[in-house]
Amino acid sequence: MLDILGDVIPLVVKSLKNPRSAVCKTAIMTAADIFSAYNDHMIDLLDPLLVQLLLKSSQDKRFVCEAAEKALVAMTTWVSPILLLPKLQPYLKNRNPRIRAKASMCFSRSVPRLGVEGIKEYGIDKLIQVAASQLSDQLPESREAARTLLLELQSVYEKSHGSAPATVSDSPEMDSWENFCQSKLSPLSAQAVLRVTNIAREGLVIGS
Repeated sequence: MLDILGDVIPLVVKSLKNPRSAVCKTAIMTAADIFSAYNDHMIDLLDPLLVQLLLKSSQDKRFVCEAAEKALVAMTTWVSPILLLPKLQPYLKNRNPRIRAKASMCFSRSVPRLGVEGIKEYGIDKLIQVAASQLSDQLPESREAARTLLLELQSVYEKSHGSAPATVSDSPEMDSWENFCQSKLSPLSAQAVLRVTNIAREGLVIGS
């Protein structure tokens, strides 16, 4: 079916817009199957599917919403994060807060799949700015996704910094996570990020 995927996806999108819930749910399940079967081969056709799945995962009909969330999980599982993250990023600024929240959750799930080296190549500074912007979102799902992402970035930063030779990190802003945050973010954003990561660290110390 790979050769005709360009013809199939618009039909799936049309069914996703169908007002009949049963038709819509079947299309959502089909989208999940397409992600698992074709992975990165369908990245150029993703945009119309993605916007519909974000919309459906934000609506009130529970069984449609649950199916759409499963399809989004399939997407973040089967599509390479290096290709997926740029597709998700515009939706983090969508006017609809529920779409922003679902996109934030997908973004947060995708980043760890880059791995330590992949995150460093993508740019911890870029990712920390994305996460910081979501910390002040009005919906708790967005804020929680941002917190999860920040803890992942902190872990990667401290691992890579701890394992780097002393001569590599001559600039003072690279000495600690705190200084890194302050060098890459506005003072208010840096304060919010450090509050989140410091609370988590204190919790780990108390727990141990």
